[in-house]
Amino acid sequence: MPVANAHEAEELHAGLLARHAWISPKFLYDALGSRLFEAICELPEYYPTRTEASIFEHHGAEIARAAGSDATLVDLGAGNCAKAASLFPLLQPAQYVAVDISAEFLCVALASLRQRFPDIAMEGLGMDFSTRFELPPLVRAERRLFFYPGSSIGNFTPDEAHGFLRRLRAQCGRDGGLLIGIDLAKDKAVLDAAYDDALGVTAAFDLNILRHVNELLDADFDIRQWRHHGFYNPELGRVEMHLEARSAQHVRWRGGERRFEAGEHIHTENSYKYQQADAIDLLERSGFEATHLWTDPQRWFAVIHAQAV
Repeated sequence: MPVANAHEAEELHAGLLARHAWISPKFLYDALGSRLFEAICELPEYYPTRTEASIFEHHGAEIARAAGSDATLVDLGAGNCAKAASLFPLLQPAQYVAVDISAEFLCVALASLRQRFPDIAMEGLGMDFSTRFELPPLVRAERRLFFYPGSSIGNFTPDEAHGFLRRLRAQCGRDGGLLIGIDLAKDKAVLDAAYDDALGVTAAFDLNILRHVNELLDADFDIRQWRHHGFYNPELGRVEMHLEARSAQHVRWRGGERRFEAGEHIHTENSYKYQQADAIDLLERSGFEATHLWTDPQRWFAVIHAQAV
């Protein structure tokens, strides 16, 4: 059973004891959470995955020309590696580096990929890249292309996103770049449905974070006493995910404890939605020049190639 390292334990402890309790969304993605997220991507309400995929399908040749071949493709939050793998025939990377916090899930995915694409050198890095990021020497320094699909950049606040992109820029070198998916602002009803689906898969994904915390901190969350809420907050321009206590309860974990009143929330994720101009401005302030942008016909989602400057 995985146990939190000192940094993870400190972060979880601080969040659970905060005035408004929170758990970082990176803890959503243990092995089970990663599989549940795969299921979310198949839901009819969850438009980002299929919309982004349609952009790559319709504009793949243009994207490949912009990004260039023979790159060091660094896939951030790789999960099952399927998105990057679908681009291998077009991008023809010299090296593929899959980075994900769930090392166990990553190993399984890479084992299959190595059989399918034996000519591409592949490495897996099980690491948390949300707060600090430095690639090891096994990653080629030449033509690093960071691949960050799925609008995961939205999990950061705008200030955090700027800091994160600056850290990527520092790892790019002079000839590096970024291929990023960014979810664009749209109707509240569409967003509410996408993050609180009728089947309850997103609820299971969100609740699984408590099971993961139970493992990491030897905590005693009773998952049946919590419910999921996912909704768009138009004032802050973000979707929020929360877990709400169904009843008053006392939760203990290694190094701490807290009483949660009925109706009290634990904030588990934000997903900021950008205006197109704001997305480009964020990249440019972070040391990148947006060279190409592609969207779907409804302009719900954008894929942007940006060059390090």
